[in-house]
Amino acid sequence: MTVPYPPTVITSSSSTVAVSPASPARRPILLAGIGAATISTSPIFVVLSGASAVSTALYRSAIALPVLIVLAVIEQRWHGRRPMATRLRAMAAGMFLSVDLILWTHAIADIGAGVATVLGNLQVLVVVGLGWLIWRERPGRAVALALPVVIAGVVLVSGLLGRHPAAQHPLAGVAYGVAMSVAYAMYLVILRRASSGSPHVAGPVADASAGTAITSLVIGLFLGGLTLHPLWPGLGWLIGLALISQVAGWLMITSSLPKLPSAVGSLMLLLQPAASLALAALIIDERPTLLQITGAALTCGGALTASLASTRSAARRQAPALTT
Repeated sequence: MTVPYPPTVITSSSSTVAVSPASPARRPILLAGIGAATISTSPIFVVLSGASAVSTALYRSAIALPVLIVLAVIEQRWHGRRPMATRLRAMAAGMFLSVDLILWTHAIADIGAGVATVLGNLQVLVVVGLGWLIWRERPGRAVALALPVVIAGVVLVSGLLGRHPAAQHPLAGVAYGVAMSVAYAMYLVILRRASSGSPHVAGPVADASAGTAITSLVIGLFLGGLTLHPLWPGLGWLIGLALISQVAGWLMITSSLPKLPSAVGSLMLLLQPAASLALAALIIDERPTLLQITGAALTCGGALTASLASTRSAARRQAPALTT
């Protein structure tokens, strides 16, 4: 039997599902866009708080956790309990998020808030690489062509060329940026697998936040860095970071991305670095140079190209499954 109206194929790192073209997509797109815009405020809160890298990761997740737990309990009454193995997987994802947040805060100190957030989008290429290594999803020619474009963009956006007051240690900033992209990619891949095929949204985010808080505390106790001076208004900015970004932003993103094609989801998330650059210029007076703006465009454009190519390749591989 042939499907009369080929559905849209929505792919993730762990599953592929078919959705009728008649399915309403406006709400998920709107939620993803608002969620991306919401988390774009994160680097501003980090800078204004003045907290250390470990403290930022710990306070952000720990403050958000009680709110997320309440939402997860309410959600559980509607959709039932989640398997313990799935919950542990989400907590493991949170461990990688802790590493990502700590490295990201270091990158902000070295190259600026907006630029550090742009470098986080290298996770798209890391996800493609993980798909190749783990699931044997070989990237297409477009991904290979996008790679040098992204590398050129990283060089420009980092401040290695020219002078920019926020880029105090560009080489270290790039190193932190690449490392945090790997950690961020691992977080996204594991969290998607933990929430795949489940109607739960608050539960996975709560479990991941618990993993982030525990890991950040352990890192802080063994390596140091758990400081917050002055306590106020630093704590106030971290409360804003937790509630606006960790709770509101990630709940919207987690609920919307599984309902969108991967390419559309990637496009929505690319709103974050653009908005972060703009907010950094408006609020904390980080003025990117023309070279950095060009580099941001190359980095985001190359990442989007890689995501689009990977999505189309996955759709072609899954096309025979739509007919029987």
